[in-house]
Amino acid sequence: MPARGKHRRHRTSTLTRGAVAAGTGGAALALPLVGATGAHATQPARAVQTAPAAPTAQAPQATVPQVSLVTYKVVQGDTLSRIAEARTPNGWRTLYKANRAVIGDDPALIRPGIELTVGTKTAGTAKTAGTADTSSTAAKRTGATTTSATAPAATAATAATAKTYADNLDGWIRQALDVMARQGIPGTYDGIHRNIIRESSGNPQALNDWDSNAAAGTPSKGLLQVIDPTFAAYHVPGTSSDPFDPVANIAAACNYAAARYGSIDNVFGAY
Repeated sequence: MPARGKHRRHRTSTLTRGAVAAGTGGAALALPLVGATGAHATQPARAVQTAPAAPTAQAPQATVPQVSLVTYKVVQGDTLSRIAEARTPNGWRTLYKANRAVIGDDPALIRPGIELTVGTKTAGTAKTAGTADTSSTAAKRTGATTTSATAPAATAATAATAKTYADNLDGWIRQALDVMARQGIPGTYDGIHRNIIRESSGNPQALNDWDSNAAAGTPSKGLLQVIDPTFAAYHVPGTSSDPFDPVANIAAACNYAAARYGSIDNVFGAY
């Protein structure tokens, strides 16, 4: 029976780190030992959590204007110029082009009773789904401000209004040409100047008191010798209502010549 002594049995560890000697033919080879048990075992990898995707914003619905035509029935005594002046800002030539099929080849002759298309109007709006308002969205996102598409036109109109002209025959013709261009009335500087020299020698206060018009009580007036009924019928919006006003006189005479002859450039005598 073995004698009692103070020998203790060494406590074994749950995790053994170090090296043991392995016999390799008399030499000792150190081998690392890693043992893991219990609380020191490798923890399982945690699942990566991803944030939920932000909800996709629904594209706003665009609105489409509903447009209808505006018509006018011609009455006795009407002229295209008078109708255009009262009902459309685009001038009688635009009105004629839009209605040539019902008017015919001579814009100076319009028959009472025919219906002319003089414009359009917006009756309401209808929604169209699936169209994103990207411009307004971008403006809200960046803080930018949107500008009206009509801004360039407004700037041009302001510049035209601020333009100055000499108070002489050259300036009157040039100002009238700018007014005519905005109304779509044809004519050139040379055509206007040639007819003015023949009709009045450049005197805006010229008055014919001897021809048949004068005998009928409607004397010819101004640079291009226009009688009052013709001036009233072909008066161009934006000009003076005085037939002796040089710019108004030129514009009205050219408007009449365009309706009658195609252009003041085609006039080489009494008209």
